[in-house]
Amino acid sequence: LGFSLSVIAVLQVSISLNKVELSVGESKFFTCTVIGEPVSINWFSPQGERIISNQRVIVHTEGVRSRLTIYNAIIEDAGIYRCQAVDTKGQSQEATVVLEIYQKLTFREVKTPQEFRQGEDAEVICDVISSPVPAVSWFYKNKEITSEPNSRFQVLPTNNLQILRVSKADEGVYRCEARVEARGEIDFRDIVVLVNGKSCSSHTVCTSSLSSEQKGHVIERSEQYVLSTLDGGKSTLTIKNIRQGDGGPYTCHASNKAGSSESQLFLKVFGEETFGSFIHLLIFYKANSTHISSVIVYSCVYTCECFHFAHSVCLLLDAPKFQTNQTIFYSWEGNPVNISCDVKSNPAATMLWRRDRFTISSQGTSNIRIHTTEDQSLLEVTPVSDRDFGRYNCTARNNIGARYQEFILAQADVPSHPYSVRLSAVSQRLATVTFMKPDSHGGVPISYYIINYKDTSSQDWRTVRSHGVQTTVVLANLEPNTTYEVRVAAINGKGQGDFSHTETFQTLPIREPSPPTVHGQRGVGKAYRLGLIKQDDGGMPIVEYIVKYKTDKEEQWMTKLVPGMNDFALLQPLQWNTRYNVEITARNVKGLSEPTFFQFLMPQKPDITADSLFSGLGLGTVVGLGVAGLLLLLVLVDVSCFFLRQCGLLMCITRKLCSKKTTTSGKSKELEEGKAAYLVDGSKEPIVEMRTEEERITNQEDGSPVQEPNETTPLTEPEKLPLKEENGKEVLKPDLIEIKVHKDNSIHTKQDDSKA
Repeated sequence: LGFSLSVIAVLQVSISLNKVELSVGESKFFTCTVIGEPVSINWFSPQGERIISNQRVIVHTEGVRSRLTIYNAIIEDAGIYRCQAVDTKGQSQEATVVLEIYQKLTFREVKTPQEFRQGEDAEVICDVISSPVPAVSWFYKNKEITSEPNSRFQVLPTNNLQILRVSKADEGVYRCEARVEARGEIDFRDIVVLVNGKSCSSHTVCTSSLSSEQKGHVIERSEQYVLSTLDGGKSTLTIKNIRQGDGGPYTCHASNKAGSSESQLFLKVFGEETFGSFIHLLIFYKANSTHISSVIVYSCVYTCECFHFAHSVCLLLDAPKFQTNQTIFYSWEGNPVNISCDVKSNPAATMLWRRDRFTISSQGTSNIRIHTTEDQSLLEVTPVSDRDFGRYNCTARNNIGARYQEFILAQADVPSHPYSVRLSAVSQRLATVTFMKPDSHGGVPISYYIINYKDTSSQDWRTVRSHGVQTTVVLANLEPNTTYEVRVAAINGKGQGDFSHTETFQTLPIREPSPPTVHGQRGVGKAYRLGLIKQDDGGMPIVEYIVKYKTDKEEQWMTKLVPGMNDFALLQPLQWNTRYNVEITARNVKGLSEPTFFQFLMPQKPDITADSLFSGLGLGTVVGLGVAGLLLLLVLVDVSCFFLRQCGLLMCITRKLCSKKTTTSGKSKELEEGKAAYLVDGSKEPIVEMRTEEERITNQEDGSPVQEPNETTPLTEPEKLPLKEENGKEVLKPDLIEIKVHKDNSIHTKQDDSKA
């Protein structure tokens, strides 16, 4: 049997946009694209009718594309539009687009000024429309008018302002401000309220005539000067293509039955290169019968306002502009958050905060505080329940304009889980974990990550904390040859998020260490230092390094064992100008690593010079050695003077010590009486000692008799005392001659024969 099989692809239909918001009067087109071979492509309206082109709605189809264009959209155009494609079998596929039409804020026939009779109930009309319905607020003298019981000012359901028993004191400029919170749209109109006194009855029409003059000449209508008279006694002067010569004083003169008044201002032109292409307006309007204010508008953005003072100065003014880009803030219950509304304007703007169409008092509430400076209003919110989360609105206004910005206080959540957890650089004791940060931080910045890991056979997780928000963490102190599970979670101010998917990895078994890495460094003298950089220890500590080395000419290796905790090996003594081969092996309890080979060359034998001796010494050491050498030289000189010339410091010290040992004994007295004498004249005559017979035969110490020497008795060499000349030089010791004095006064002399 034979079968014929044909396959027809199903059509795929898509529209360029899924949902579109369009304001009334705007235009938009949508493109429908079909993948496949469609027979027809048609568009259907929200009412289910096939759209046929007309002047405002056009359908254009070409090939596999069809375009729907809607010009000048109206409210009735809102709804779901369908693009339908049909294939050759009559099967259809379609795609849809949602079109939402909204009405922009529009003020309809808001008149100014609005006049009322004194004492009547005035209703100031402000007709504004939008979709959704706008929120309208009224302001007077930069303060919001609130509808309080028993107040003369009430905001009516029609958004008009009612003033009960209006009086002259109620005259002024009232601002009608409308907002659409969903789009952050805001606009306003200033309305002048006039109150007529009894001088103008209800049947009397108060009119006025206004004229303008510059430099004493009445301004006539021309291509450059455009004069316009409006209702309510209002006149405008428009100056086109302003030039330097247009500067100067301008006077507006107004008069009616009650009298006349005028106001003068000075127009300063800053240069044609700045304002030459703009249209500038001088606007004069009569607020009442006695006062005129004047305004100069330079452009849509900048306004110069001059009031009726004797010396008024025009300044460039600016409507409020928000300087804050952040409009979404996150917090959680009990955690305070500051929402900052930063505004730049001239003059300074007043800022108000609203929540759900209610103005937040500047005094705040139990959990809300407002801190305001000239250009900033800070809303401090401490959420206590879900009701405190939502939209907060900041409105800034000055005399030039108003701006509105919406802020969202969202409830923070914990982060989502990290993903793509990977393990790298797994060894016996270490493993590196990398991961991708969560898709959502929960509105609050992530503080850090926690990494849980455990042995698969255990129930207890161990935790490691990342450094800040780094997405790489190293796990240490692992067991070799063990299977682990690891997971990661993110932490923010709200709390901990979910854990990632659990990953499994296994550490390596214990093995021999990897070869060490070696780097050489010349040592001191005949030594060489080898730096040892530990690599993978194989899961067990390095016990020792085995270092073998020899010269190129030697066959025998010399071996040096270095403890495993050392980071260097010192080889010595080595030979000068010789190349060495080195083989280094690391050992743990499992065994030896592969060897690492290294070569180095010892330098030439250095010359011993002064430079080489002191080259390795610091400046302080060299100075110390110099001082020590100088002191040693002084000591040697002093010792030489002591022995050769009996002078110097050592001689002075010796004399002082000897003088202290001298006593006033009887022997000393006898020496002083002349029984012993020294030669002091430098002659070579012998020293003569004279003793009596009693002295000769009696011991001086104990009085015992002493044997008299004779010819056969050896004589002891008497003590020789050094003699000095007057100039301090040592002289030769003379021979000693003993003179004996007997009782018969006979004298016998005997020369010392020790010299014989």
